[in-house]
Amino acid sequence: MSFSSLPLSDKLLSVLAQKGYQQPTAIQAEAIPAILAGQDIMASAQTGTGKTAAFTLPLLQLLLEKTSASSAAKNKLPKVLVLAPTRELAVQVNTNVSQYAINTDITSLVIYGGVSIDAQAAKLASGVDVIVATPGRLLDHVRRGSLNLSTIEHLVFDEADRMLDMGFMDEISAILKQLPAKRQTLLFSATFSGAIFDLSKKLLHKPVRIEVDKANSAAGSVEQVVYAVDSDRKTALLCHLITKNDWHQVLIFSRKKQTADQIAQNMLAAGIETKAFHGDLGQGAREQVLNDFKQGKIKVLVATDVAARGLDIVELKVVVNYEIPFVAEDYVHRIGRTGRAGNTGTAITLYSEDDALLLEEVESVLDKRLPQQWLTGFEPDLTKIEQPSRKNSKAAQRQRAKKRALGGNKRR
Repeated sequence: MSFSSLPLSDKLLSVLAQKGYQQPTAIQAEAIPAILAGQDIMASAQTGTGKTAAFTLPLLQLLLEKTSASSAAKNKLPKVLVLAPTRELAVQVNTNVSQYAINTDITSLVIYGGVSIDAQAAKLASGVDVIVATPGRLLDHVRRGSLNLSTIEHLVFDEADRMLDMGFMDEISAILKQLPAKRQTLLFSATFSGAIFDLSKKLLHKPVRIEVDKANSAAGSVEQVVYAVDSDRKTALLCHLITKNDWHQVLIFSRKKQTADQIAQNMLAAGIETKAFHGDLGQGAREQVLNDFKQGKIKVLVATDVAARGLDIVELKVVVNYEIPFVAEDYVHRIGRTGRAGNTGTAITLYSEDDALLLEEVESVLDKRLPQQWLTGFEPDLTKIEQPSRKNSKAAQRQRAKKRALGGNKRR
C-alpha cells in the first residue's frame, strides 16, 4: 500500500512526498481509513511507529472536506482537540500538525502551562482549527472563558496511559463535560492496562481495535542489554561505555529529579558534557537543553520519565536505564525513545541486586527474559549486600501487581 492509494488530498500527499514518505506504517495503514470513515478507534502501537501521523493526516483530511478555503480566520472555531500528557509531547504533535497542514489554511495552536496564558488566549480569539493541549492548561482557558469546547468534533487522547499514570483523570472528566456527546474519539496508547480499558468504555462508541504490536511489547528494532554492576559503579561503567563506543547522543533515565541532577553532576565531573532534564526546569530552559542535545552540544541528557515523555529524537541510538522504573510499563516507554522511524537502537539497563524485584516486573510485562551480563572490569561484588528501598520490597511488588490487576496507578 502507498499513501497515494489512501483517500488523502493532493495538498497532504505533496507534503508526504516532500518528506520522502511513500508507504504508511502499519498503524497508519489501519488507522487512517478507520478515522476517515468516522469510526472511534482504540489503538496500541510502539512509539516511533508513526502514530502521530496516523491520526493527524486523516483529521486534516476531514477538516479540508468540511472547511471552506475562503472562511475568515476570525470565524474559525476549534474542531479538533488533541490531549497530551506533557508539554514536550504537545509541542511535538503540534509541530507535526503544522508541517502536514502547510499547504492548507488549517491552523493549529499548542496550549500548555509555564508560559503566558494571555498570549494563548489572544491566539484562540483569532480563530484556530486544531488545539493540542495538556489537560491542566486547557481547563484554565475553559474556566476563564477564553475557550469553548462545544464545537469540537474530533477528540484525540495521545499516550492515554501516561495521562492516567500522571493522575489526570479528574481533569479528563472535567474536559469531557465541556465536549459535545456526539463526536469522534480516538485513543492512542503504547501500553494497555485495565484502567485504559475502563476509560475506553466511557469514551468510545463501538471502537475499532487496532493493535499492530503485542500489547506492552518493546519494539523489535531495539536491542536490550542488562549489565549487572554495583550501584556505586554505575556512573563509571557508563562513562566507560560512552568513551569506548564513541557515543554522541545518550539519553539516561532516572526515577527522581534529584537523582537526575546528581547523575549529571557526576558525568560532568568525569569529563562528559551532560545536562539534566526535568520538571523543575522552566520551559525556556527545557527547550534550550533539548535543542543543545539535538544539536550535539551536549553528549548526555539525564531525564525523568515525565519530562522525557514526547521526546522525539529520530537518530537517538542509545537509551540507558540508570534505574529501573517502579512502574514496569514505563520501561517500554523509555526504550521506545530509540529505534524510532525504522532505525535500530540499543537500550541498556544498569542492574544492581536491589533491583531484582523491579526487573522481574519488567520481564513480566514484556513476557520476556532479559539476561544479565557482566562487563569486564565492572563485575559486581557478590560479597556486597545492597539494602533494597521500601519500594523495592516484596510488599511493594505485591502492591504494584495489585494496582496493575485493578487497572492503573495513582498519582505519584
